[in-house]
Amino acid sequence: MGRRAVRKIDPQLDLSRHLTAIEAIPIPLELATLFERDQPLEIEVGSGKGLFLAQASETYADHNFLGCEIARKYARYAAAQLARRARPNAMVVHGDAQRLFTEVLPGGCAAAVHVYFPDPWWKKRHLRRRIMNDRFVAQIERVLQPSGTLHFWTDVYDYFQATLAVLKASTRLLGPLPVDEKPAGHDLDYRTHFERRMRLGSQDVWRCEFRRQPVHDDRAANTNVLAQS
Repeated sequence: MGRRAVRKIDPQLDLSRHLTAIEAIPIPLELATLFERDQPLEIEVGSGKGLFLAQASETYADHNFLGCEIARKYARYAAAQLARRARPNAMVVHGDAQRLFTEVLPGGCAAAVHVYFPDPWWKKRHLRRRIMNDRFVAQIERVLQPSGTLHFWTDVYDYFQATLAVLKASTRLLGPLPVDEKPAGHDLDYRTHFERRMRLGSQDVWRCEFRRQPVHDDRAANTNVLAQS
């Protein structure tokens, strides 16, 4: 199911505090330069139109939220939602999440990583393009702090099962931990717009959580391949 069009952004809206590009982030990254307050960081891979970032940054004002979106129009749209709401604890990075995790994010920086409804890349020859591959899940493990949580949701059962297998083979994350489907309290009470579409259409969604070991382990530390030459 393809992405839907996004509304036009008010050209007078200042996105400078809520949108950046991977190329503009200094390495090594100092998270204090991205947010006003030093507080736990949560990262969303594939932010789409930004529903999760907009709602989570309000509900959990004591956390910072960093979204990553590869499509520029969606990155700008998600950032606009944050700018309109004046959320100092959330911003969007335009670029490839695999590059963000591999080249930019320091180890143990995130309390949680959220991956909701990633592109399933249906054709067999395209399966290698799936974001939840062995290299990327190892980077998720590295970026999570001890006891940090990975949240993974998809509407594709095959992708769900394949991801469970990859996580088991390539990480020491604890899981899968079950996640209950909660009833929506209002029309936009969903993690993402895609979840809303699935549930309103009575489509299945598979959810799970994984948790990093309470103490850092040597194998995850050795996967740190940050560019630092």
